[in-house]
Amino acid sequence: MRVLYFSPRICWPTISGAHLRDFYFARQLARNAELTYLGLVNEDSGPQAEQLRQRLEPQNGTQVIALRRDKSYRPGNIVRGLIGPTPLNVLNFTSPAVLAEVDRIFRQQTFDVAQIESMHLIAYARHIRQIAPRTRLILDWHNIESEILARFAENDRNPLRAVYAKRTSLLSRNVENELLRLCHAHTVCSEREREVLLAREPKARIEVVGNGVDCDFFAETAQPGERRDVLFMGRMDYHANIDAALFFVSKVWPLVRQRRPELRLVIVGAQPPQEILALREQGITVTGTVDDVRPFYRSALVSVVPLRVGGGTRLKVLEAMAAGTPVISTSLGAEGLAITPGKDILIADSPEAMADGLVSLQAESSLWHQLAENGRSLVREKYDWSVVGEVLWRLHREQVETGAGCLEAK
Repeated sequence: MRVLYFSPRICWPTISGAHLRDFYFARQLARNAELTYLGLVNEDSGPQAEQLRQRLEPQNGTQVIALRRDKSYRPGNIVRGLIGPTPLNVLNFTSPAVLAEVDRIFRQQTFDVAQIESMHLIAYARHIRQIAPRTRLILDWHNIESEILARFAENDRNPLRAVYAKRTSLLSRNVENELLRLCHAHTVCSEREREVLLAREPKARIEVVGNGVDCDFFAETAQPGERRDVLFMGRMDYHANIDAALFFVSKVWPLVRQRRPELRLVIVGAQPPQEILALREQGITVTGTVDDVRPFYRSALVSVVPLRVGGGTRLKVLEAMAAGTPVISTSLGAEGLAITPGKDILIADSPEAMADGLVSLQAESSLWHQLAENGRSLVREKYDWSVVGEVLWRLHREQVETGAGCLEAK
């Protein structure tokens, strides 16, 4: 089987949840099929592409191709996104040069399946349906983009940004609805998202293929040691993480410090903006990019996920659980996961409740051990990438068999 994996990014290094999902999905497919990974980049990414190819274990002739796209947020695109029918988040990824390269790639080889990562690539999905009608299209929904933008519009205090986000949300919903009809099958992160999309297009073939975690990679982190860090983990150029970190620092952290002054807040994640870097002046550790996140879990009393906007399912929750670090999260932060509050996670939706839950945790206490052990058991049983990846591979096989059956029927 030949599979094209088409992503808005080169997913190495794995510096975000989207990078992790792409990497482990692509690696699973590369183990079973002849994989061509096609990623869009803003600058020369030759070294990253080669590093990715090597890490995908290319025993089946894996290729990694980096295609340069146009710069994001160009003034013309911003205006078109405001007054035209195509949302800015699609315009940012649509390039005539990339379309020409897709043409060239399909002239040189055929693919049984093309897996498209996110609604942002709809222009290429349309084009592939035209030039390669026998290729089965699978759209991987990292989240429902229109939902994220609608939530962002509701929470943003800047009225102009909120209006633009609301309009982009409405246009994105139109794009999503078209893709539900255009693609042969879809993968989503949670059953809730599956139900939302089926309500829009009942005939769509939608499979829940959730996010996962490499349990073996994080297993060694779960060991005794001094734990007095409150850990916030996540890529820090993502608006939902910025909002969550600032909310936690302003509303929750002062309540915690009053009762547990010995605790330290550590924010770990790539590309923090100035407003996050400025938190260092308050005695908060902001690391920026790190080579290995495991030492930070090793010293963490708890991992906090105070998300107020966003979608999909949270790899940061799964990583913390695999590392044996208890998690306290908002309901939204753990949305889509098969969790049991009070058993394998603490859920708190107000600053006061989050502070109370955090303060109640003592390292090595019975509650702390219960959350740590139950969290590890949950992710190993349901969310290890090997478990999740097998569901994805079965869907690819199904789609190839379905396509062959359609041809025979003709």
